[in-house]
Amino acid sequence: MLTYIIRRIVSTIPVMLVVALVVFSLIRLGPGDPAAILAGEEATPDEIDKIRIMLGLDKPWYIQLGLFLGNVTRGNLGTSIYSNKDVSQLMGQRIGPTLVLTATTVVFAVLLAIPIGVVAAWKVGSLIDRAVMFFAVLGFSIPGFWLGFIFIYIFSVKLRWLPVQGYSPLSDGWWPFLSHLILPTVSLGLVYLALIARITRATVIDVLGEDFMRTAHAKGVSPFTALFTHALKNAAVPIVTIIGVGVALLISGVVVVETVFAYPGLGRMTVDAIMSRDYPVIQAMIMVFSGAYVLINLCVDVSYTFFDPRIRY
Repeated sequence: MLTYIIRRIVSTIPVMLVVALVVFSLIRLGPGDPAAILAGEEATPDEIDKIRIMLGLDKPWYIQLGLFLGNVTRGNLGTSIYSNKDVSQLMGQRIGPTLVLTATTVVFAVLLAIPIGVVAAWKVGSLIDRAVMFFAVLGFSIPGFWLGFIFIYIFSVKLRWLPVQGYSPLSDGWWPFLSHLILPTVSLGLVYLALIARITRATVIDVLGEDFMRTAHAKGVSPFTALFTHALKNAAVPIVTIIGVGVALLISGVVVVETVFAYPGLGRMTVDAIMSRDYPVIQAMIMVFSGAYVLINLCVDVSYTFFDPRIRY
C-alpha cells in the first residue's frame, strides 16, 4: 500500500511540471508584446519597459523559465501589477471564503446525492426512480449562474430571507455566516449533486445484480444493511471517482457563482484579474487551481486502496 501511495505522489511531479510550463508559455507565446498589452494603449515606452523588466521579459527565455520554476518552488507567485502587492498575500486574503464555499458545497452534494442515488437504484423503474432521474437531468442541465439569479430574485429580493451578496466570517455569528453561504452553496452544488446521484444510481444497480447480493438477501440481511453496507461499499470506487472528477466542475463553477453573488473568494479575484489584465495574478490562479485539482485526484486515487484492497498491489 505504501509503495502504491509513493508511486502516485511521485507521478504528480511531472504533471505539475507540465502545468508550470503551460502557464509559463501563456504570456510568451501569445501574439504581440505582453508588456505592451498589459500596459495599455496609452502607456509610454518607459512604462512598457518597466513592466517588461518586472515580468523578466528582458531576459532570454531559458533564464526566464529557470527563474519562474525557482520562484514557484519557493512559493513566490509574483507581484500584482495594479495593487503592487505580493500575489500570495492577496490569495491568502481570499482563499478562506473559497475553501468554506467549496467544503459546504461538497458536503451538501455528497450527503444528499448518495442516499438519493441508492434509493433510486433500489426502487429502479418506480415513481421514486423516475423523479430522481428527472431531478438529476434537470439539475445537470441548468447553469449555476442562472440558478443563482433565480435564487436571488426569490429568496433575497421577493421574500427577503437571505442576503443578496457578500460573505460573513464565522466570528460574526452562526446565522450571518450560514445565511451568506446558503444560496451560493445550493447554486454551485445542484449540478454536482445531480452528477453524483446519477452515477451512484447506475453503479448500485450493477452491484445489486451480483451473486453476493443475492446471497446476502438469502441469508436474511435487511434491505438497509444490504444497500448501504454491501452494495454501496462495492460501488464506492466509481462513486469516489466521480466525486473527484466533479471537483473540476466546482473549480469552474466557483468562478461564476462567486461573481454572481459578489463573493470575495479566489473565483471573484480571478475574474477581477482577467478584467484588469493583471497577468501575475492570473498566472498564479491557474497554478493554484491546477495544483488543487491534481492534489484532489491524488487523494481520490489513494482512497481507492481503502475500498478495493486489490489496488494496493
